[in-house]
Amino acid sequence: MRQLRTLPRPFTPDGSYPRRWSALVALLLAEAMNLLDATVVQVAAPAIHADLGGPVSGIQWFTTAYTLPFAVLLISGGRLGDIAGRRRLFVLGVAGFAVASLACALAPGVGFLIAFRAVQGASAALVIPQTIGLIKAMFSGDEMSRALGSIGPVMGLAAVCGPVLGGVLTHADLFNSSWRAVFLVNIPVALVVLALSPRLPENRAPKRPTLDVMGTLLAMTGTGLLVFPLIGADISRLSAGSWGAMTAGLLTLTAFALHQRGVAAAGRSPLVEPSLFARPGFTAALVASTSFFAVTNGLMTVVVLQLQLGLGTGVLKAGLSLAPWSVGLAVSSWAAGAHLVRRYGQRVMLVGLGVLLTGMLGAITAYRCAAPGAFPTWLLPALAVVGLGAGLFTPAFFTHALKPLRVQELGSAAGLLNAVQQLGATLGVAILGSVYLAGAKDGSGGASGSLYAVQVAFWSAVGLVGVSAGASWVMGREGGRGCEG
Repeated sequence: MRQLRTLPRPFTPDGSYPRRWSALVALLLAEAMNLLDATVVQVAAPAIHADLGGPVSGIQWFTTAYTLPFAVLLISGGRLGDIAGRRRLFVLGVAGFAVASLACALAPGVGFLIAFRAVQGASAALVIPQTIGLIKAMFSGDEMSRALGSIGPVMGLAAVCGPVLGGVLTHADLFNSSWRAVFLVNIPVALVVLALSPRLPENRAPKRPTLDVMGTLLAMTGTGLLVFPLIGADISRLSAGSWGAMTAGLLTLTAFALHQRGVAAAGRSPLVEPSLFARPGFTAALVASTSFFAVTNGLMTVVVLQLQLGLGTGVLKAGLSLAPWSVGLAVSSWAAGAHLVRRYGQRVMLVGLGVLLTGMLGAITAYRCAAPGAFPTWLLPALAVVGLGAGLFTPAFFTHALKPLRVQELGSAAGLLNAVQQLGATLGVAILGSVYLAGAKDGSGGASGSLYAVQVAFWSAVGLVGVSAGASWVMGREGGRGCEG
């Protein structure tokens, strides 16, 4: 009788095959929890404002207070994992996220909620950078490819569920919790992750890098000075103080770049590898990422604001209205990642931006044709097209942003791209949200003013899509030269 041949499973220090895959579940749940938290709060934000009061700019802060510390601490979080151990930082981040979520749910006022949201963002910055390193520590060969490939579908599912879940939880008002349920839902997920975390191996960098504290402080200060004046402001009539703060922010970020060069020249570990900026294609990728994620996150906020504040639509209907966008994004990102990018390469980026622009113009037309006070029915298919375009762009962008880089640059580049993604989300909510709120205030008032304001915000986003298209074209030129060389 012929003996069946079985493929050996790679030996890893964390134990058996089922143990590794259950540990992967913990990593995927943590990734999904962080993405869900951002999207459910966007939908629930107007309800939070109605309950807690405060200035209307608080609606923007509920999102940006999370994404801003997430962005500026993301690279440092990865570096801390290299130094102190990735499992240790992962567990610490998940525990901090759970405690901060409970604090958000119990927050008695706007200031407390914004502060606790910042703690959530800082905790997420400890969690997310550890995921890839831990997967590489647990798996090898085809198993590692399968494990890494599972991240995309999970993120797609979270993107689909997020807006709907935010609307359902807030509308359900379970145990009179109202919007507080969108934070409480994180706690059982975090507890499951913590229960599975002993299955994760401890892992750190073979050569322990140093932590660039001064670089982190410069990045935090510069980014904060740049973003803070934009939230709740009338973008067309910024004060001298606002311009001064943003100028100081740009100067601080310039000092950060010079500091990184000095750290690298001294033989220490910079937060960002300076050689990346010698590549025009990578610099263009940072610009494309910032503007693209500013568009997608900013417009999602604007749509919710117009529906809930402008039309008085309930939170459940507002969340369901974003479902076509999420479904379109999930479908097209799967198609792009599985088939289209391998076959058509960088062209998928520009096609995705073209589809995104088509959907945005369709949304503007839907708003223009809608009667004041009436739900813009044609907005739903337009948002589906927006989602299709966003889903086409994202896998192609990340694939080709990293493709021309050397192996020693990949870790720094991936961390920086993720950080810039969060920064773009922060700027999008700040800028496009402020454009909408200022337009609604200056318009003819009520539903008519809301329709005017949302169109202004969408037209502003059209300009940002143009920036992403130009930067993507520069990326394509460098990628083409790299292939030829």
